[in-house]
Amino acid sequence: MITVKAFVFNDFQTNTYVVSNSQQQCVIIDCACQNVKEWQQLKDWLNKNLLKPVHVLLTHCHVDHVLGCHYLLNEYGIGYKTHPASKLFIDLASEFSSVLKLPLEKIFPPEAYINEGDSIQIPGLMLKVIYTPGHADGSVCFYSEHEGIIFSGDVLFKDSIGRSDLPTGNFEKLKTSILEKLFVLPDDTVVYPGHGPTTTIGYERRNNPFI
Repeated sequence: MITVKAFVFNDFQTNTYVVSNSQQQCVIIDCACQNVKEWQQLKDWLNKNLLKPVHVLLTHCHVDHVLGCHYLLNEYGIGYKTHPASKLFIDLASEFSSVLKLPLEKIFPPEAYINEGDSIQIPGLMLKVIYTPGHADGSVCFYSEHEGIIFSGDVLFKDSIGRSDLPTGNFEKLKTSILEKLFVLPDDTVVYPGHGPTTTIGYERRNNPFI
C-alpha cells in the first residue's frame, strides 16, 4: 500500500510530499524546509513512521522547492535527482534566494539527473518522469499509473497553472505540456501540486480557466 503525506513549508507555502510503501521506504518530492524547525517536523514524521528515504526528487529547481535538500544529505547521505535543464537554477540558486529573501543555507549538485521516460522505483511504486517545461526549464511531473496519482510541481494547480513570466518560462510551452502530457491522463488521476490543494485531471480539464 502506498501512502502520500503532504507538508507545507517555507514562506511560499510549498508542498513537500513523502510517498511511502509498506516496507517503510519512501520517496521525498520537493524537500522545501526553510529552517531547522520545518526540517524537524519532517524528520519527526520520518522517524515516527520508521521511514527510510530512498529517492529525493525535484519537480524543478526554483529555490522554494530545493531549500531542504541539504538536510536530507546531511542526515541520510542521500542527494536529490532533477532534470539536467535545471542546471541554470542550481547555479544561480544563491542569487534567486537573495532576491526572494529565502534563507538558502546550502545547495549541492544533484546526485543524478533524470529525463523524460525514466522510472523511479521503490517496492510497490513506480513513478514515471514526464518532462513538462513552460513554468521553468527542467520542470518534470512524476506519474504513477498504477496508483492513479501525479505530482505536478508548479505546472498544474487546482483551478490554475504555473507562472510563465519567470526566467525560462513560456506560456505556450506550459500550455502544450499540460494539454499533451497531463490532460491525456485518466480523469480520475489525482494531482498533487507544488502549491495548494489536490485536484484531479478530469476536474482541471473541464474547469481550469487558463487552459
